[in-house]
Amino acid sequence: MPLTMNRDVFITCAVTGSGSTQDRSPHVPRSPEAIAKSAIDAAKAGAAIVHCHVRDPETGVPSRLPSLYREVTDRIRDAEVDVVLNLTAGMGGDITFGSTEAPLPVNAAGTDMIGAAERVVHIAECLPELCTLDCGTMNFAEADYVMTNTPGMLRAMGQMMTDLGVKPEIEAFDTGHLWFAKQLVKEGILTSPALVQLCMGVPWGAPNDLNTFMAMVNNVPEDWHWSAFSLGRDQMPYTAAAMLAGGNIRVGLEDNIYLSKGVLATNAQLVEKAVTIAETMGARVIGPEAVREKLGLVKRAPKGAA
Repeated sequence: MPLTMNRDVFITCAVTGSGSTQDRSPHVPRSPEAIAKSAIDAAKAGAAIVHCHVRDPETGVPSRLPSLYREVTDRIRDAEVDVVLNLTAGMGGDITFGSTEAPLPVNAAGTDMIGAAERVVHIAECLPELCTLDCGTMNFAEADYVMTNTPGMLRAMGQMMTDLGVKPEIEAFDTGHLWFAKQLVKEGILTSPALVQLCMGVPWGAPNDLNTFMAMVNNVPEDWHWSAFSLGRDQMPYTAAAMLAGGNIRVGLEDNIYLSKGVLATNAQLVEKAVTIAETMGARVIGPEAVREKLGLVKRAPKGAA
């Protein structure tokens, strides 16, 4: 297909993630206060959307406590800068099996499997404009770990998100995830035009070579909205690749901790670099109000807010 560059681009900053990057950089935020501050700094630097996980404030390990999400949400919404809030709903689908010869029983220490309602309880409480829906089961790099998202679970979670009025950002780690996302729209569980994040180079999903990337792009319906990212040193090249192919940008410490070789980054610095790339290529970086209009989003207060 011919490339049609996106000249009105929005930037998502993935603030902290749930990986072990907190042990590799002091800039990866752990506490709700630090996560919110980093998100606010990213918004000031030009991010229209902030994508937030939460972590245990003491250990930095990933958490899904609703109280931590609520604190992050309140702090970001109380800030003087506007930004679209995107909370993860990817926690609670983790299975770590036993050995290759004795996979059952599963490894309890690495397994966290909960029901659909519990996986979105913080979404119902915080009412962000966006939340993620990992649209398929995925083998990550760990030998015995599986991120588990069955069709039944995704249908249930997707319907709950739609009923809450929170737009899912479909996380597509491979072409089959896009196939199922289109099925969810066909069934009326998700509304069209949908929003997709193309997740490239995550082991063992879609590799981040450009042929595979364009295969992913070509499987996104023309009227949908999408962004793309890759990991590590490929994060910044993918800001250009995504724009050239007609999409939007994601950067942030969830996916890459370096500003340049050997230089640790902050989220704001990564956003600033993405803004420079976009504007140098002749694009306009749009803000949160324009993104809400484009995606049909409504900013609301959390449940129980005064």
